[in-house]
Amino acid sequence: MIDFLIANMAPFMFGSLIVFLLFGYSVAFSLAACGLFFGFLGVQLGMLPEALLQALPLRMFGIMQNDTLLAIPFFTFMGLILERSGMAEDLLDTIGQLFGPIRGGLAYAVIFVGAMLAATTGVVAASVISMGLISLPIMLRYGYDRRVAGGVIAASGTLAQIIPPSLVLIVLADQLGKSVGDLYKGAFVPGFVLTGMYVAYVLVITLIRPHQAPALPKEARTIREDDGSAGLRSLGLLVLASIACALVFAKSRPSTVPTDELIVTSMCVGVGVAFVLAVLNRVTKLGLLSRMAERVTFVMIPPLGLIFLVLGTIFLGVATPTEGGAMGATGALALALARRRIDLRLLRQAMDSTMKLSSFVLFILIGSTVFSLSFQGVDGQKWVEHLLTGLPGGQLGFLIVVNILIFFLAFFLDFFELAFIVIPLIGPVADKLGIDLVWFGVLLAVNMQTSFMHPPFGFALFYLRSVAPNEDYTDKLTGKRIAKVTTGEIYWGAVPFVLIQVAMVGMIIAFPGLVSRDLAKEGTIDTEKAFQQMRVNQRAADQADAAPSAPSASTPSGNETPDAKGDPMSGLLESMKKDQPKKP
Repeated sequence: MIDFLIANMAPFMFGSLIVFLLFGYSVAFSLAACGLFFGFLGVQLGMLPEALLQALPLRMFGIMQNDTLLAIPFFTFMGLILERSGMAEDLLDTIGQLFGPIRGGLAYAVIFVGAMLAATTGVVAASVISMGLISLPIMLRYGYDRRVAGGVIAASGTLAQIIPPSLVLIVLADQLGKSVGDLYKGAFVPGFVLTGMYVAYVLVITLIRPHQAPALPKEARTIREDDGSAGLRSLGLLVLASIACALVFAKSRPSTVPTDELIVTSMCVGVGVAFVLAVLNRVTKLGLLSRMAERVTFVMIPPLGLIFLVLGTIFLGVATPTEGGAMGATGALALALARRRIDLRLLRQAMDSTMKLSSFVLFILIGSTVFSLSFQGVDGQKWVEHLLTGLPGGQLGFLIVVNILIFFLAFFLDFFELAFIVIPLIGPVADKLGIDLVWFGVLLAVNMQTSFMHPPFGFALFYLRSVAPNEDYTDKLTGKRIAKVTTGEIYWGAVPFVLIQVAMVGMIIAFPGLVSRDLAKEGTIDTEKAFQQMRVNQRAADQADAAPSAPSASTPSGNETPDAKGDPMSGLLESMKKDQPKKP
């Protein structure tokens, strides 16, 4: 029995963790408890040296010294300030008026604003709750199908998962040992392709069942000119002028300028031109721009400027993601102050929520560190590696199985739990199979979006349920009696968007070029390979000291890969096992 337990310690450890989670215990404490219990058990059975647990304090201090994780409270605080400052409300009202004359206009506005909020906040809860409070009553008032309205709001809020500055990308970069900036660049195109797929779905709905997404009636379109027109002509001319200036600037730049830098700077120029023209028109009272053009410009430019302040500085290499988050938080405070929509009560609420979420993440990270230390000590990495590398189909088989696993685990776990439990196990295997970890991280981020949309435990569905009307009510504007939104309608509305997200996973696997390859790889240091080389050199030196006159033919050369490839801790474990006294 003891021999069987020793031979299968890793699967027993992983199975025990699943049992703890199914019983409903806290993820952070379940991880830590399993790690400590099996660590002590491994020491008693002679599998692990007692000195192994002394490495825990070093790992704890490593977490506290990780500058990358500082980006999490910065981006969370930025999102909460923007959500409470009324930016989402202004955006939804303005874009809703802009798209109102066409069928599905409000749904398009929700998707567009969801993408903008994702690019500024990176927080799903803030996006879903804001759009649920503001746009859901309007969509119900004008006859939108409840399933369509609920699905669009919940799915648009989850765009914060994949569009930078996403919190999940920060966590994945930390767990995979890759640059946050690289994952941001890699996720840029897939995020907006997914947004386009949402728009395409709404378009299909308006063509097949137009009554489920009607246009706004004429009396609901309040931004109009004196002659009754919508004022779209001057807005179109302003957009064309901005695009022309951006293209001229792009053509004037040297061909050696990186693509991402060229796109960011050109967009900054185009947006800046539009803002300057709108300001000049208002100051000089020329009347060249319509009310719609001025409203759209002054409402959209500040969040766009914040996006460029955060993502632009990261893509240009001016700031790290942590520094970009700090600038974003400062910019959000400046916008809130400029709108005069911030006070000490709001500021304290945002700071309290930021502290709670950041503490939640760090406690899970500490628990996963305790678990992974013991799991590596009982050769859990080798067990997972043998389990996954033996799958038929090579890389494709591995990707299919891993994505199916993530998809089903997302029914019960959120993305933080998936990132801290599953990613450390499958990341080294993907690296050994030759899969680009930046591409792999973006793929998993798209898949983990489904954790927010899965009935019955999707958090985005819970957020929407908390703000959707649960009783019939009388609309204050029209006086009509409007029926409540049921939980079943929210769940069924989410299903098509879950399928769209799964289709996006398949597209990334089929067309890997969707993930940006314009990453600066020259001059970078692969720390994992550096640790491997250090272990190889140390082994060679030890063998040379042991037999100086007859060097062993099996001494590894500088180009060979050591057996303990998965983690730098494996070298420490091996050395401690050698130093452990033998039992009689």
